[in-house]
Amino acid sequence: MCKGVNINWNNLGFGYIKTDFRYISYWKDGKWDEGNLITDNMITISEASTALHYGQQCFEGLKAYRTKNGGIQLFRPYENAKRMNRSANRLLMPEIPKEKFVDAVRQVVRANEGYVPPYGTGGTLYIRPLLIGVGDNIGVGPASEYLFCVFCLPVGPYFKGGMVPVNFIVAEYDRAAPCGTGAAKVGGNYAASLYPYHLAKKGGFADCVYLDPQTHTKIEEVGSANFFGITKKNEFVTPKSPSILPSITKYSLLYLAQEYLNLRATQRDVLIDNLDEFKEAGACGTAAVITPIGGIHYKGKLHIFHSDTAVGPVTTELYNTLCGIQFGDIQAPDGWIIEI
Repeated sequence: MCKGVNINWNNLGFGYIKTDFRYISYWKDGKWDEGNLITDNMITISEASTALHYGQQCFEGLKAYRTKNGGIQLFRPYENAKRMNRSANRLLMPEIPKEKFVDAVRQVVRANEGYVPPYGTGGTLYIRPLLIGVGDNIGVGPASEYLFCVFCLPVGPYFKGGMVPVNFIVAEYDRAAPCGTGAAKVGGNYAASLYPYHLAKKGGFADCVYLDPQTHTKIEEVGSANFFGITKKNEFVTPKSPSILPSITKYSLLYLAQEYLNLRATQRDVLIDNLDEFKEAGACGTAAVITPIGGIHYKGKLHIFHSDTAVGPVTTELYNTLCGIQFGDIQAPDGWIIEI
């Protein structure tokens, strides 16, 4: 279905590129319609839509990968479907049946197949499902109508020329409130992070480290990604908190660390005053897969982990293992890969 695509695959960044098709479906009178592919990338909604006034919206992010034999595969899309429904429940929006979600993703990838970067370029097709409250609603309350959309765009590798460690600074601001929406993938969480991110960049750092909102003693997230550390006892550790977004990449790394790398893997409190327990650290998420952390600036001091110029060996092995699975070069655990 795709038109001819003329893209310099070796010069792709992480910016919006209009592709040919996107999927759209409406929820009205208590049910979803069948949904269909459209070519228009403009969405028209009422000025009184709850998504615009009261933040009733959530979204997801996943990727399609070109394999060595030219095939295309998705990485754990049912986990994205489950997470979107958890976010929807938190904001009183209707769930999207998991099969409908995955079918919509598959339709969009098939229709835009020519935009999936070739194997070996490091590029992927980034897929953005979103769910928003629409209709004529001016009172504070859930909408009576909803729109589910899935679009995609080709993106290049996050690190051109290979992974490099970056430094972060501990934020004075909170990413989420106790018992708030920190565990849901909703736009309000990201809006709240824009100013702390601006301050971090202004100070010469890649982004912020957010501490727990109640005690400000425990690491929760790193920018818009999840934190992990490799202890000096070869333990893979990620923070545990009800305010953390449950990253699909993080849970994948927890499994791979234990089953593929034979490390002990655990979720527990990570005290900001105990950074010395880690020999390596990183941030993980869909966009970069893993961002190695060179150092964390806290209380006027930059704490360096493995190195601020070189990536640690365990972090490198985790990255290569996960990417190998995503691009089809390493055998995946059962159920992780869906072929297009």
